[in-house]
Amino acid sequence: MNAQASAVLVTTTRAVPDVAAVLERGGVVVAGTDPSGALPLVAERRPQVIVIELDGGPATLSTVAELAAAVPQVPLLTLSAESDHAVALAAVRAGATSHLAGPVAPTELAGAVRRTAAGEVVFSPGLADVLLEEFGRPAAERERQLTERESDVVRLVVDGLTARQIATRLVLSPRTVENHVQNVLRKLHLHSRAALVRYAIEHGLA
Repeated sequence: MNAQASAVLVTTTRAVPDVAAVLERGGVVVAGTDPSGALPLVAERRPQVIVIELDGGPATLSTVAELAAAVPQVPLLTLSAESDHAVALAAVRAGATSHLAGPVAPTELAGAVRRTAAGEVVFSPGLADVLLEEFGRPAAERERQLTERESDVVRLVVDGLTARQIATRLVLSPRTVENHVQNVLRKLHLHSRAALVRYAIEHGLA
């Protein structure tokens, strides 16, 4: 018999219609559904997995990042109706543990929730190779991809300077500084300035 797992659904999903019923039939206890603010529900229900639909727009990636930072002990399974590598990469960068894309069979979804709850990383066929190629590189290799200007910006971010202050210091526009910051976050697979500061200190980049 399949082991049960408990999940909180942050949104309903187009990838799998009637997702709550599908999960229940697949041996997953749906601990709650909250499309507007999942953190209090997660704190109260203590699920083994959080399931998040990404087709609601960019705000859903912010939700992934917020939950990953607030409850890092709870793995995140993200879903999207379209098989888009860029969406999968963005989800993992934001903090997703597992990702399913495209039409998802009910048994596949329930199994992915149980496996994610058990500590596995689950990706739809075709996504695993792309993600492993991107995220399997050593941190040192990713750091070598930073340009000299990006490294300068990182050091000043760690010093606590604002984008405007960094722009003045480096004789750049604030928009260019923000572009450098976003490029560094992308290259290092980080989702916030706070994470960048921690990473830079821990890896001697500042």
